[in-house]
Amino acid sequence: MMLSRRLPARSPPLSRCLSSLRKTPLYDVHVGLGATTAEFGGWDMPIKYPLGIMKEHEWCRNNAGLFDVSHMVPVKIIGKDRAKFIESVTVADVQNMPAGMGSLSLIPNEQGGIIDDCIVTNAGDHIYMVINAGHEEIDLPHIRKHMEAFQGDVSLNIVPSGLLALQGPKACQLLSKHSSEDVSKMSFMSGKPVTVNGVPCFVTRSGYTGEDGYEIGIPVDDTKKVFDALIQDPDLELIGLGARDSLRLEAGLCLYGNDLDTTTSPSEANLLWTIPKSRRGGGFVGQERILAEIADKKLVKRKRVGFVGKGPPPRSHDKLYTEDGEEVGEVTSGVYGPTVKKPVGMAYVKKKYMKAGTKLLADVRGKKREIVITKMPFIDPGYYRGE
Repeated sequence: MMLSRRLPARSPPLSRCLSSLRKTPLYDVHVGLGATTAEFGGWDMPIKYPLGIMKEHEWCRNNAGLFDVSHMVPVKIIGKDRAKFIESVTVADVQNMPAGMGSLSLIPNEQGGIIDDCIVTNAGDHIYMVINAGHEEIDLPHIRKHMEAFQGDVSLNIVPSGLLALQGPKACQLLSKHSSEDVSKMSFMSGKPVTVNGVPCFVTRSGYTGEDGYEIGIPVDDTKKVFDALIQDPDLELIGLGARDSLRLEAGLCLYGNDLDTTTSPSEANLLWTIPKSRRGGGFVGQERILAEIADKKLVKRKRVGFVGKGPPPRSHDKLYTEDGEEVGEVTSGVYGPTVKKPVGMAYVKKKYMKAGTKLLADVRGKKREIVITKMPFIDPGYYRGE
């Protein structure tokens, strides 16, 4: 690892100490390692380290990167009717989900929009979910409201945890050095208890970069112990949220608040693959709009698409136009993709313009720049699919 392991003998700046933003258990470590921090979801989070966003991105694609994602909120759903309940508030097929497996799912609202996207894992004696940063004040009241009306045995517990994401082609090799259990054969999207550096953790083989990797849920007081063990490996670098954004965009993964929101349906977001055929009979919040749009595609007027461009990348809220000047869409995310060496992004466009190869013009700071609608992901994902 290029970053020095030795922490400078200094305290965080007073301005940080006075900040009202929440901080992860590793906040002072990040500051000591020279991280640049900023607000994200109500948290003061590391955006980049001295290595810089571009090199962090490239390091994660080729080696192993460690992300502090302790701003996310793991929860346990317990009770004998937990699967039936979770199926009422998400589109997941939990009752047919094997123990130890998970899937990306959506939490819809009553209007068929998306409150959040999350991974739902059947952990055997409970269901494990991770709520997006800053969303516990939205997701949890919504879930609890429906839980109160639910006729069955179910309850929700927040799990005080640190959460580290270990990502990249060398992630498996690195985690294996510190784990008491074999993590090399874990299936993509599986999860199980694993002891890491003597600490009992819950590990899922998942992530947000398009690479192989793991998310490690750690008892909050032991977060630094696990972090300190992993960070000593020369194949590892710390990665901030800046590179996390470019990594996830190249992988075609949505960021809630940018690419998804409470007005956007699964059909519009091109996320119908999250709704198994077994769930297309309904039984979940917001089913009226969602199922109607599945049955009648004409009801859907816009679609989420990927695009590539040239020059400065279009950014969120930049408008999209045809050559004739018709406004046909809006960018939701855009960055320079270090791996593909060109601007990449996502947008919502009128359906007639969603076909790959369609050329549009993005208004980037007052100048029209050509983009080309492109299939996602922009890279070949490195997810573990078995030998």
